[in-house]
Amino acid sequence: MKILGVTGPSGAGKSVFCGYLSGLGCEILDCDAIYHELTDKPSACTQELSLDENFGTKILKTDGSLDRRALASVVFNESPEAKEKLLKLNEISHRYVTEYVLSKLEALRNQSTPVKCAVIDAPLLFQAGMHKICDMTLALLADPKTRLERLSERDMLPAEALEARLAAAPDDAFFSEKADVTLVNDGSLEKLKNSAAEIINNLCG
Repeated sequence: MKILGVTGPSGAGKSVFCGYLSGLGCEILDCDAIYHELTDKPSACTQELSLDENFGTKILKTDGSLDRRALASVVFNESPEAKEKLLKLNEISHRYVTEYVLSKLEALRNQSTPVKCAVIDAPLLFQAGMHKICDMTLALLADPKTRLERLSERDMLPAEALEARLAAAPDDAFFSEKADVTLVNDGSLEKLKNSAAEIINNLCG
């Protein structure tokens, strides 16, 4: 089983691209979805995040699940502490998401029906160190204005909040310099679909 790591900034179209990969028989491990699964209910992850030395219980809802908007207000703002808080969030969450991904990959290797390729869809693939277990890494990029429009439609957040998130992310050079392959999503779905097929053909034969 080959492992492809897909990364890139928010709004670049990773979900659409991974949808095409899924249609080609790949097993998709969506790290954003995994993070949500780990924090949509009380868990070891939410417990650690809510410790006083980290973010405190103010980032939890009354049922013990993570209040993502409350947490975002702490890590995505212009205060001097925000960057440090974002690093702390990533340090904690990456550990739990990576553990989940490794467990899932092991299960895929041991199942009776073989999987030709597992795809780790992770915006912070390199920061989390998960690129080390990939046979190939791919960065999907897009024009910042296009990304902002997509995020605005998807997340329904104020423009200031979205711009803060984009500003906190690495620039395109970070992804392109680290990834084995870089694709620019110009909005052509046909081109994106053809690129997905080409990548899998090159990786898996």
